[in-house]
Amino acid sequence: MTRLDETGPPPESPARPERSRLDRFFFVTERGSSYPQEIRGGLTTFMAMAYIIVLNPIILSGVADVNGDTLSPAQLTTMTCLSAGIITILMGVVGRAPIALAAALGVMAVVAYQAAPLMAWPEVMGLVVWQGVAIILMVVTGVRTAVMNALPHNLKLAIGVGIGLFVALIGLDNASFVSQGEGGLLQIGLTGHLTGWPVVVFVVGLLVAAVLLARNVSGAIFYGIVVATLVAAVVNRVFPVPEEAWGTQVPELPEHLLASPDFGLFGRVDLFGAWSTAGAASAGVILFTLVLAGFFDALGTILAIGEKAGLTGRNGQMPRVNRILAVDGAGAVSGGLTSSSATLVFVESTAGVTEGARTGLASVVTGALFLLAILFAPLFGIVPGQAAACALVLVGAMMMMHITRIDWNDISTAVPAFLTITLMPFTYSIAHGIGAGIVAYTVIKTFSGKFREVGRLMWILTAVFACHFGLAGIERLLGVG
Repeated sequence: MTRLDETGPPPESPARPERSRLDRFFFVTERGSSYPQEIRGGLTTFMAMAYIIVLNPIILSGVADVNGDTLSPAQLTTMTCLSAGIITILMGVVGRAPIALAAALGVMAVVAYQAAPLMAWPEVMGLVVWQGVAIILMVVTGVRTAVMNALPHNLKLAIGVGIGLFVALIGLDNASFVSQGEGGLLQIGLTGHLTGWPVVVFVVGLLVAAVLLARNVSGAIFYGIVVATLVAAVVNRVFPVPEEAWGTQVPELPEHLLASPDFGLFGRVDLFGAWSTAGAASAGVILFTLVLAGFFDALGTILAIGEKAGLTGRNGQMPRVNRILAVDGAGAVSGGLTSSSATLVFVESTAGVTEGARTGLASVVTGALFLLAILFAPLFGIVPGQAAACALVLVGAMMMMHITRIDWNDISTAVPAFLTITLMPFTYSIAHGIGAGIVAYTVIKTFSGKFREVGRLMWILTAVFACHFGLAGIERLLGVG
């Protein structure tokens, strides 16, 4: 190495190329990404989520409210795409994270099967709006961020691993690779055996994507979905496959590529009617359930996506987390205003992150595709659930890699982590897994002499989840069960 006094000042380092305003806004270069990665990630996330365009209208339109009224499937399709598109773009621009949002299945079940039988649809959606308002207030007051920061790091890692298993189970179930057998236990295939061309399509897509991943091919999961879709289209054309075997999306060209949007459900909300129609106790219990499910489902998913995308620091915190959480709350409000149920963070966003998405630009791409789907909904319905399922299974496998970072040598950490990981797929609920982990962590740490490691907020969360797990008994005491 030459000395400075021998050669004079060192030569100037080559100037860095000027970054575009778009690059600076979304931190594309900062996060080690590129425009092709973001576009591919946004496309992959959309394809993994596209089933919600068909599934949400099927579920909500299939339930009558207390007056016997039902929602229009065509209107629900338009509103599902509209809310998902707008809020996902908002997440990209405001939160600048690769997180997509759509009608949340967990909340949707509460809306359809717990709330609708007790009140009219506008009153149901009024409660969904209040759910969003409550979540936003938690963000503004710092409660939601405090909860996120209060979770121990090992528990945050366990949440990510558990969500990986949960995502994989969703994929296996969507592909009919596993199903519920006798006694409620899972079995392979629909009859205890793997049968039918749709399962073959899933296996082909899974293996193609896995091989490409092993060979470090960029876009491996996206290509797997495309190959599976092409195979499905050929199979469906050549062999007589019953439509119900494919699920909600049949891989065939529709008669019409364009659909006429129907915005008739927009704004059909009654913010106060639920409290008189169903009674204050029943409405309060439903609202509590909505807030709890939305709060912790989104919390766990955001942590998992941030960990997978490499956006979290050593303490597990994400940049711009308050904005991300606020947009999630705004999504619930939007879902209520559009009668499409709460639009919340979708765990399928991890598929896009696996494909390289690191910034909000991917979310803008996903949101734009949802808005396009308002007009091209029949075309987007070509991708069968079996094709998207292969992405979810592989994402689950890769999220499991974080399990080695959990401290399994300390039983007071290992048991809560184990419960968190296993109960998410076993109960089909992210919130239940998080709740069990929090309760176990607080109790075990406290009574094993490590109570100083348990913060006050963890005790509050333990009490909340104790109420959540004992909700049936509380409802009976209140006379609303």
